[in-house]
Amino acid sequence: MILTTERLTLRPFRESDAADVYEYAKDDRVGPIAGWPPHTSIAESQEVINTIFAQDGVFAITLGEEDRAIGLISLILGAKSNFPITESEGEISYWLGVPFWGKGIMPEAIREVVRYGFEDLRLVHIWSGFYDGNAKSKIAQEKCGFYEHHIEEHKENTFMNDVRIEHISRMTRDEWTMANYGKVSF
Repeated sequence: MILTTERLTLRPFRESDAADVYEYAKDDRVGPIAGWPPHTSIAESQEVINTIFAQDGVFAITLGEEDRAIGLISLILGAKSNFPITESEGEISYWLGVPFWGKGIMPEAIREVVRYGFEDLRLVHIWSGFYDGNAKSKIAQEKCGFYEHHIEEHKENTFMNDVRIEHISRMTRDEWTMANYGKVSF
């Protein structure tokens, strides 16, 4: 599955993306705030592509004609999600390389994945979360119409071996439809 926007192509990851993933995922401003440690080698990035990114609903974010992976956005459904949700719900997660922050890229990617989830997959809810202190993720979610649903005070993070506060946001199909088309879906 490939999704496109005015500036972006969201496509499955390829093994050839390992060097690009490493370039952005090694930055300690990217992974830790999202809940995972910085990558330490191209080989590690390759392993992550092959084991974690190689699933339905995980997209490399590429900018224009460059076809270079600059980040990730995913829409994971039901039981495969990090949240206890049904098969008619999805969870969006994402990260973006630092040189691309503040350019509206992530909200553009989120909006397209939300559109795909509600229009094409007919999901009823889409969830997303961010850890306390991750203001950029909070702003991106708010720009796209997500509302805070609840907070989990003691969220265990096995990737970083710590406990965090996670803010959980949600959007319903009806909220999305009203915002985009001015009517409730049936």
